[in-house]
Amino acid sequence: MKRRHFLNIIATAGAMHTLSDLKGFTASLSRQNATMPVLFVGHGSPTNGIEDNEFTRRWKQMAQSIPVPEAVLVISAHWLTKGTAVTAMEHPRTIHDFGGFSKELYEVEYPAPGSTSWAQETASLIRQTSVALDHDWGLDHGAWSVVKQMYPEAKIPVLQLSIDYQQPAQYHYDLGKELAALRKRGVLILASGNMVHNLGRIRLPSGGFSAINEPYGFDWAIEMNELFKKHIRSGNHDALIRYDRLGAAAKLAVPTPDHYYPLMYVLGLQARTDEPEIFNDQLIAGSLSMTSVKWSAG
Repeated sequence: MKRRHFLNIIATAGAMHTLSDLKGFTASLSRQNATMPVLFVGHGSPTNGIEDNEFTRRWKQMAQSIPVPEAVLVISAHWLTKGTAVTAMEHPRTIHDFGGFSKELYEVEYPAPGSTSWAQETASLIRQTSVALDHDWGLDHGAWSVVKQMYPEAKIPVLQLSIDYQQPAQYHYDLGKELAALRKRGVLILASGNMVHNLGRIRLPSGGFSAINEPYGFDWAIEMNELFKKHIRSGNHDALIRYDRLGAAAKLAVPTPDHYYPLMYVLGLQARTDEPEIFNDQLIAGSLSMTSVKWSAG
């Protein structure tokens, strides 16, 4: 650290008058010096946005254990586009993109700010395609159901990057690599989907959606969840990119790649020194995996 910068820090700290001032100052220093982790979060049911359960409590704990981000960039399974876009409005709307749930869920608002400047920064890093600045989308439930639990005060800017659904897994992996500089600028990149996601085969408990988080997995879902974790731990990204070559169980686990593609972005973002930490490792409703991963420097 240069002497002038050190003296500026001492002078600023000396001007602090309250504990909250000091906490804010400390958090700012942490952001400046930290490379942010990257997260893949199995988001599951939209009701996780308002429930207090083992999954949402772990999301909250995760937020408390990592540096406070300057912004959160979400790659959600629920924003599929032709081409790539990033939300660029200052006040993204809360999107209720689901059906058949309680009135309470449709009344949820998550008024986190957006950021035109962070959107422009994100778009400028991507070279393999042009990125549109979007002013219409907002925050879908793949984004707000998780981020609302992690940062309930809604003060941190939240953006979404869309998934070009016409492109293969390798494309999304390569695009993720181009976002790496954001990690060093205090941006938390959060991919939101489910590694095992087959809605056509779900088996709801007797309590219906209210009991959807009860643990249960079909044999093929357990098999693939274990195989995905094995490849994540060993860093075998090639096998994960070519998931469609992993046999019959893989075709059941990923019948469509919408909830799987978010994983490709964070795999591409993994640095050599990053180690995976698996959490919320549970199958629900037979064919959905809540398994989540944090990558951070070991």
